[in-house]
Amino acid sequence: MSSQRHGLSIGIERVGDEFFLSLKVVGKLTHEDYETITPMVDSALSAVKEPRVKALIDGTELEGWELRAAWDDFKLGLKHGNEFEKIAIYGNKRWQEITAKMGSWFISGEVKYFGDVEEALAWLSA
Repeated sequence: MSSQRHGLSIGIERVGDEFFLSLKVVGKLTHEDYETITPMVDSALSAVKEPRVKALIDGTELEGWELRAAWDDFKLGLKHGNEFEKIAIYGNKRWQEITAKMGSWFISGEVKYFGDVEEALAWLSA
């Protein structure tokens, strides 16, 4: 019997109308994960008229998405895409770099892939 690791941690910090969202995923993203993430993001951003969001996504242990979760991710991007200024994807897989490029098609801000977390954080704060 094998067990698959799965976990999700999310952090949201707010200063005025600026938000910093951090997300770390272990394993494969599921629809249930988005049932947790989406209301948190919706609630945090609804409190501000024109929120500006910078996000760090740690994908070093991400193995992908379930099909329904990929659809959930697409819908979340459409709903809040104009509110994201920068999304830094920190990862260690070639497909994550490609995903970052595709993600930039659906949000108004910048999306960039990094292999080093310090470089990702420096870019977000610049």
